[in-house]
Amino acid sequence: MLSVYPACFYKEKEGGYSVIFPDLNHLATCGDTLANAVEMAVDCLALYLYSAKRDKEDIPAPSDINDIDVNAEYDEYETAFINMVSVDVEEYAKKHFEKSVKKTLTIPSWLNEIAVENNVNFSQVLQNALKEQLHLN
Repeated sequence: MLSVYPACFYKEKEGGYSVIFPDLNHLATCGDTLANAVEMAVDCLALYLYSAKRDKEDIPAPSDINDIDVNAEYDEYETAFINMVSVDVEEYAKKHFEKSVKKTLTIPSWLNEIAVENNVNFSQVLQNALKEQLHLN
């Protein structure tokens, strides 16, 4: 599902761009160029929404772009504009936040044989054990 929030983009006097999401507790990011700032805004929005959903936090509804006052957020800029930033959080998370990493581990051969005989999913067992160990359940 696509999430869309208004963001204030500010071209800094000394170069680069700052980006602020007024609806998301004034969440901010930046970029060296406008294109980079847009990429960073998408990443920032995705991570905020992904984390809030994971932590079962309330997610505020996006404001209408016409209700945002670009000058109310920041005043040290050369130029400013408001733009909608959109991201499919689930798809973005699959590519950026939930990537699997390969780990090599060693277990006794007798334990491996019993696990294989019982069709144990080693990756799932390790993930569950790590979550329990780290109190993430």
